[in-house]
Amino acid sequence: MIRSITLAAAFCLIVAGAARAADSLPTETHKVLTAAVAVEAAQAAIAACKAQGYNVTVTIVDRAGEIKLVLIGDGTSTVAREVTRRKAYTAAKLKISTGDFTKRVANPGAFNPGVFDPMLSTGLGGLPIKAGDDTIGGIAAAGAPGGDKDEACAAAGLAKISDRLN
Repeated sequence: MIRSITLAAAFCLIVAGAARAADSLPTETHKVLTAAVAVEAAQAAIAACKAQGYNVTVTIVDRAGEIKLVLIGDGTSTVAREVTRRKAYTAAKLKISTGDFTKRVANPGAFNPGVFDPMLSTGLGGLPIKAGDDTIGGIAAAGAPGGDKDEACAAAGLAKISDRLN
């Protein structure tokens, strides 16, 4: 009985000490990509492409590469949904554009993280969403006749929200 009480008291002291230690740890804070801002960026990207006569799909992901929003433009292919998901994921996870990622892995002998993460995608059209130096998500467009045009539409989406990210 005394042994049980001693063990219980020791356990309580350990738990209390751990709680105090956790309270003294610094908390990490970072900006979050809100749903409202994601919708605004996606709508701006779709509108920019529509003005050029292109029907695109836009996907926006959070900092972890998880889907925040998929906006499917009128008359777009179902393939664009998967393409934009992977490009937005790549931009968020690697914190660079998919065009830059494509250049990095194109060199013979270059390290290709896509070997370890099959979700990573090359080609133009995916851009990181940054708040200062912090990457808070990724945006990608697909469906225009060329990755450069997809990227221009994604950039238009970023331009629309840039004042709210810093």
